[in-house]
Amino acid sequence: MTIIYFILILSVVISIHEFGHFLFAKKNGVYVYEFSIGMGPRLFKFNRKNDETDYSIRLLPIGGYVQMAGESPDDDKKIPKEKNMTNKKWHQKVLIVIAGILFNFLLAIVLLFIIGLVNGNPTYKPILDDLKEDGIAYQEGLRNNDLIIKVDGIEISSKDRFILEYSVLASKGKEMSLVVLDENNKEKSVVIKPKEIEQDGKKSYDYGIDLKAESKNGILEAIKYAFTKFVSIFWQLILTIWYLIIGKIDFSSVSGPVGIFSIVGEVSKQGFLNVVYLTAYLSLNLGFMNFLPIPALDGGRLFLLIIEKIIRRPINPKVENIINTVGFILLMGLIVLISFKDILNLF
Repeated sequence: MTIIYFILILSVVISIHEFGHFLFAKKNGVYVYEFSIGMGPRLFKFNRKNDETDYSIRLLPIGGYVQMAGESPDDDKKIPKEKNMTNKKWHQKVLIVIAGILFNFLLAIVLLFIIGLVNGNPTYKPILDDLKEDGIAYQEGLRNNDLIIKVDGIEISSKDRFILEYSVLASKGKEMSLVVLDENNKEKSVVIKPKEIEQDGKKSYDYGIDLKAESKNGILEAIKYAFTKFVSIFWQLILTIWYLIIGKIDFSSVSGPVGIFSIVGEVSKQGFLNVVYLTAYLSLNLGFMNFLPIPALDGGRLFLLIIEKIIRRPINPKVENIINTVGFILLMGLIVLISFKDILNLF
């Protein structure tokens, strides 16, 4: 089941991204050579009447791609100029480039809405609950219904922000400095030294903290949950990138395909709805990463389009191709490095 879930999640998240590019390319009159579901050798293809595009199913069900005229300097010269992406208006090229990102974001919102319909809209305030009297947090003076407002001097406005800061500290077993508001709206400060525990042969740290999980149901609450959770995850991704840059989060925390496979295995044991949430998270993550100005990704292409607008002339296609090729090689090298680290972690 882990393999099936892994393939389905990757296929859905990547195919919806490529479908966004495909749809906007078609709408803006760009010649599309092929739209493929899957990678590797082609199993079969079909064509629609009066449509130049090959619709393909390929052997490896790990995503897909769309091939458009204008993406390579070596494109077929028989393609009419007006159907070449490089000859489209600036705003049309921007829409085609960001369409994959937008579709990933849309998929994430739809999946989060479905989760909201089933589970309801949980409270976003980091309120302590179910504290055990023999637990570390309780012994340090924390009580149920205390509201966390600061962690190590950082203001906390939501559960997700608390969980991020909690994860950073727990990954290194550091003390946690908390400021909370009790039920009488009085501030109190505590410092929690975590307890080292071992589970399945892996060392981790416990602070004795649990958060309240109350929720409200209904369609409006599901919509609210979808958009609020989307914004929250997006903000956490920004913070995660920043924490990686300043060294607050170790490189070892980053996962590649192998790490994601392991995560899918763990999540699948917790129920199908958790797999849906992981799909939403990865879809948002893919859209977010493609939004960054990294060569070979959509954000890199968007960055070059912005430069074109500033200098008021198109960038040489060969130069753009070299930039994207170098970026792709570096990106593949990073993925290989992360995957090697993930494999070592399995042992």
